[in-house]
Parts: sequence; structure tokens; C-alpha cells
Amino acid sequence: MNAPSEPDDVDYVEIHHDDTTWRFDRSFLGSHWNCIWGRGCQGILASPAEHLAQGCCSVGAGLDGIDEARNLAALAATLPAELFQYADEAAIGGLFADAEYRNTRVVDGACILLNRPGFAGGAGCALHLGALAAGESPIDWKPSVCWQLPLHLEWAQTDHGEVATLTRWRREHWGDEEMAWWCTEAPEAYTASAPVVESMENELTAMVGETVYVELRRRLR
Repeated sequence: MNAPSEPDDVDYVEIHHDDTTWRFDRSFLGSHWNCIWGRGCQGILASPAEHLAQGCCSVGAGLDGIDEARNLAALAATLPAELFQYADEAAIGGLFADAEYRNTRVVDGACILLNRPGFAGGAGCALHLGALAAGESPIDWKPSVCWQLPLHLEWAQTDHGEVATLTRWRREHWGDEEMAWWCTEAPEAYTASAPVVESMENELTAMVGETVYVELRRRLR
């Protein structure tokens, strides 16, 4: 299956709820995209690098304010060393790249929270693994940009109220990063058995609320 159309050709589903107009990319949410980390994901480096298993973690995670940073730090502090490869590094130098807590640190070429291939506790996000071990949702543990990807939500204020537009992350959303590959533009990532509106139900509900999600799913059927 091919990747969805580019922005100028997007067909939006519009849902009006309270004072917000929600606009959803029909093509992407109806597509069979799925994360293929560890199953062909080439990462976001300048050259394809499936063997590194970094996915979209090469540049660390951008954080949504001080409250999210504090929550992340508190949860990371609960992680046992057997689930957090860079626990010692975090204890020495902290989790964050700057004093404003805008980004997680990059250590050995990727986010400090990313366990690398071969780590005994499991490869992948240490917070994700910690949430699963605690019987909780990774949505409640991980930075919002991480659990939302590849969903991209933009807000705008208009004369008619607030407009929220939800589409897929595209290459340009990464700014000036030089990238050889990005999953939402790669046909090999469109292999799921269910459409995104179903496979990412938890993420969509957390982003838009249950009332809007239920109506969105009804419309896309």
C-alpha cells in the first residue's frame, strides 16, 4: 500500500465539539500504517540504519514543558537498572539536554532512555518497558511526542474559534534534520491488519477525548 497523499490533497473529516473544530486526515487514519520498529524501520539518520534499532529516537525527545519534564524524571527514577541501560549515566549527568528541560539527552548517538540491541533488559524505550512492567499504559510514562508519533496535532485560533488539525508526521515536521527515510512516507510501513483509527485508539482518545474519538470512528466506518 502506498503512503497517503501530500497535504494539499488531504481530505479532512470535520467534527465540531464544544468550541473546537477538529479536522482529521481521512486518508492516514483510514490507512494500515503501523510502527515497524525492529521490523524494517530504517531510522531517521542521514543514511538508512536498521541495524541500530534507533527508530525515531536518534535526536532525543522534545518535551512539552516543565511539568512533562518533571513527570518524566520522576518515572525514570523508579526504573530498575535491569530495565534502564543508561541508568548510571542518568544518575551522573541527568536526563535532560539543557537547563530548560526542552529535550532529553543524546548519549552514544541516541536518546538516553533508549536501550540498545543486546541489552539484557530488552531493547527499546526504558520508560515503555517500565510502564509495561508496572502494568500501566506507556502513554502515562513516555514524553507526549513519543507516544503520539506518527500522529501530528496542530492548533490554530480563528475568528470562528479554535481549530485542531490532526494529520501524520511528515518529514518537514522534523525541521532541518537530514533524513534518508521516514516511516509515514514508506510503503513498507503500511502493513497493519487494522486501520490507524482502530490500532491507535488509545492514543487518539488521549489526544482528542472519548466523545470526539467515538464520532471519528463512526465517520470513518
